[in-house]
This record gives sequence, structure tokens and C-alpha cells, in this order.
Amino acid sequence: MDTDTNPVRTYRIGELLGMARERAVPVVRGIPDATLAAPTPCAEYDVRALVDHLFQVIVQFQRLAAKEASDFGEKPDRVAGSPEWRERLAQESERLVAAWSAPGAEEGTTGGMNMPARLVGSMALLDLTVHVWDLARATGQEYPGADEAVVAELSGAVDELAPTARKMGVFGEPVPVAEGASAWERLLGRTGRDPHWNAPAPAVVPPGTVEG
Repeated sequence: MDTDTNPVRTYRIGELLGMARERAVPVVRGIPDATLAAPTPCAEYDVRALVDHLFQVIVQFQRLAAKEASDFGEKPDRVAGSPEWRERLAQESERLVAAWSAPGAEEGTTGGMNMPARLVGSMALLDLTVHVWDLARATGQEYPGADEAVVAELSGAVDELAPTARKMGVFGEPVPVAEGASAWERLLGRTGRDPHWNAPAPAVVPPGTVEG
């Protein structure tokens, strides 16, 4: 009888978030203060606003992992509130991994809409992956792409979330990618991002010109 000697492993959300965190923390620590006002691939956010949004996601999804009420109306300015925001974000992301690694975190439903808990965890994973790519591109840092297991999880989540997310303006319209694009580039395109996005070059002021 034939047996499958290489079964496909199913990763838990906590494990996948741990993979994403390993790639996220160096990017966050590498954000220069001088780039906080720079545009990002997420057109509604500059770097500072996107960092604050990522903080919000990381904190609120800890609550959702514990089946507690979340409040996405909270919009504290965490960058302005602490000079140690990079390390605070790293610590909160570690708490996020721990929250979704707890027994029962991805079982049942959670949140005001009673969505499947694993899908909610995948939403946290999407932000910790795609928004970190946004920040890397905006600040001139390298981001090697997400782990294969993370991309596989997010591909399924995006399939489920995309119709509603586009209606709500969370995802942009899909961006076509090259025929030979990687699974990671295809995922970015499906969330409305150009995988080859680069920050606009700063305007060059001719010598002798007075600004303002």
C-alpha cells in the first residue's frame, strides 16, 4: 500500500505569527526617524500612521485571541507617545504570538462578528506580514518575502476575505503581476499592491531656490 512519506504540515496560527514576527522586528527597528512622514504603498498611510495602525492591530488582536472585546476605534499616537516605540512594538508582537499560541486561541469564533477564530488570526498574520512589507518598501529596507507556510495560509485567507475587504476599502483592486511572479508577489497583487512599488524620489530643489 502506498503511503505519503511527506505529509503537508498544518501550522498553527501562533507558529505562523512567530515566523512573521522574525521578519517584522528587524524592519521596525530599522525605520529611521527621518522617514516617518514618507509615503507607503498603502496610500492612506504615511510611515508614522502605518506604524500606529500596526500597533493597534497587534494590541487588539491579542484581545481577540483571548475571546475578549476589541476596540479598533482606539487610535493612540504611539510613535509620538514614546521614544522607545520600536522596542515596544517588538514586545507587543511577541505578546501577539503568545496570545495566538495559547490553547484554544484558534478554536471557535471571536470578535463582534463571530468570525472563525483561525480566520481572525490569519487577519493578524496578514497585517504583520503585508504592512511590514509596506514599511520596508517605504523606508528603503529589504524584505525577502514571507515564509512559504505564511504565504500559503494568507492565500487562503485572502480568498475568503477579499470580496468584503474590497467593498470596505481594506483591499484595493488586484494589481496584475508578471507571469513568472512568485507566490508572495501574487499575494501582494491580490491585496491591491504593486510588488515593485518604490518610494517616490524626493523633489530636487535647484540651487538658489527659496522653498516655501
